[in-house]
Amino acid sequence: MAKLYFRYSAMNAGKSTALIQVAHNYEEHGRRVALYTAAIDHRFGTGMIASRIGPRREATTFDTALDFFAEMSKMRDIACVLIDEAQFLTADQVRQLHRAAHLLDIPAICYGIRSDFLGEPFPGSAYLLTLADSVEELKNICSCGRKATMNPRFDAAGKRFSSGDQIAIEGEVEYRPMCARCFYEGLA
Repeated sequence: MAKLYFRYSAMNAGKSTALIQVAHNYEEHGRRVALYTAAIDHRFGTGMIASRIGPRREATTFDTALDFFAEMSKMRDIACVLIDEAQFLTADQVRQLHRAAHLLDIPAICYGIRSDFLGEPFPGSAYLLTLADSVEELKNICSCGRKATMNPRFDAAGKRFSSGDQIAIEGEVEYRPMCARCFYEGLA
């Protein structure tokens, strides 16, 4: 029986690397996968899943209009759907993926972060935490050595943002993985 999976972490924990490795594992056994990434994420080029340590894969992009259930209903011989930047999914898209896993028997593995730079949940992540059949945290550490769970945003001069749009793509700004203690101490 297929499931909807959510694998989350703070920034820079290796989510894209893990996704690329899962794709490789399926393909090494002759199984086909479908890879998706958010259309708004253009850091490495449109439709590119890339790890900071080097591995890259082309992917189909999704935006808020994509109906995953309809897409997956047309797929033949796909062993798994892998989604990078899953925090950018809509609530409806998470429901579509959950429905597809259970009715079409195609597992969907989603990788993303839970919260934005202010510690507010992304809608896609909130629904993944609610509907995913399996939730797994990929670990990362803060500069202090504690487990990182937060993603504060900084400008090029190193000044931390305390307001702004929920979405700003890295490259234009910088995100740093932080533990909750350092996150809150930095707000003072």
